[in-house]
Amino acid sequence: MYQTTVVLKKGEGRTLKAGGMWVFDNEIDKIQGDFTNGDLVNVEDFDGFFMGYGFLNTNSKISVRLMARKKEHEITEDFLEKRVQNAWEYRKSTVDTDSCRLIFGEADWLPGLVVDKFSDVLVVESLALGIDRLKPVILDKVKKVLAKDGIHIRGIYERSDAKVRLQEGMERFKGFLGEPFDTKVEICENGVKYIVDVQDGQKTGFFLDQKYNRAAIHKLCPGKKVLDCFTHTGSFALNAGIAGAASVLGVDASMTGVLQAEENARLNNLSDRVTFKCADVFDLLPELEAAGETFDVVILDPPAFTKSRSSIKNAVKGYREINLRGLKLVHDGGFLVTCSCSHFMDPDLFAKTIREAAKGAHKRLRQVEFRTQASDHPILWAADESYYLKFYIFQVCEEL
Repeated sequence: MYQTTVVLKKGEGRTLKAGGMWVFDNEIDKIQGDFTNGDLVNVEDFDGFFMGYGFLNTNSKISVRLMARKKEHEITEDFLEKRVQNAWEYRKSTVDTDSCRLIFGEADWLPGLVVDKFSDVLVVESLALGIDRLKPVILDKVKKVLAKDGIHIRGIYERSDAKVRLQEGMERFKGFLGEPFDTKVEICENGVKYIVDVQDGQKTGFFLDQKYNRAAIHKLCPGKKVLDCFTHTGSFALNAGIAGAASVLGVDASMTGVLQAEENARLNNLSDRVTFKCADVFDLLPELEAAGETFDVVILDPPAFTKSRSSIKNAVKGYREINLRGLKLVHDGGFLVTCSCSHFMDPDLFAKTIREAAKGAHKRLRQVEFRTQASDHPILWAADESYYLKFYIFQVCEEL
């Protein structure tokens, strides 16, 4: 037991009791004992019932992030090694581990921490004060666990540069943890090679969560004309190309992303069939429609249009517009691939928005497949924030 105890108000802690990992500031009745933010504490219900161990930070609305629920599970180095070992064994059972998300925060019971493995490099993102203190020990355990399987990690880069760190009372940080190394890392996924820029790429450098969704488009693409919108570094476009598409156009508003995508196309000897254009997708799609262009497959993989509940209405407008425009470019019998990576755009709302876009475009949709994020980004039931990616494939038909 720890020297500080957080006591919940009567009737509060509903998320925690349902299996979640968070205690919010307005759920706390009192804090007994001296503490420094980031300390491990005991959590008790109003009647003294033990709820678990977690780390406390009164700077954050999420005041406690739970680490363990049993009294015998105090947070020792052995305990942390077991958590890391369990996370790794789960990945070995479910995904290709050459590149994967090795730790996914709350869904691996290591709240606030993300560790991505790109070949022999680790990229870490730490978003909570308590886990930040434990980070050096956890990373040592990661290297130890991987070494048991003969995997040598040549370097670790930290990408804890998200704004949410400020809400935890922490500074944003980006840099090497240990000796510097070449931050352009080559990986291979679904038979496609990429150069991942772990230093300056978005988030941790590459979006591993779409790994098997990218593979799902392979059967649609042989001999086809494909449009990949919001291509980033070209991942869906390159999967279409490697699957045998006749031609692929990838579009992104970031010239940095386009240049990286073109480099990746050269790496895969696809530059003759997979090309890229720097443009605003919202502007380009109406232009393509006006020019009479159509495609066999249109892929829409936009960034999150909303990161809070307050902006959902505007996000719905954005998703509706982009799907309507995309649908108009799919010829009869072709396919629309569309997704949302926003947690706040819940599955029902996303489906409703697509339905409205189809009605506006005078198209009928036949659902081929619905998918979520890859299983190295596990969805922890009772932790809604862990479920964020919605991915559809539709066949698009003219109205009868």
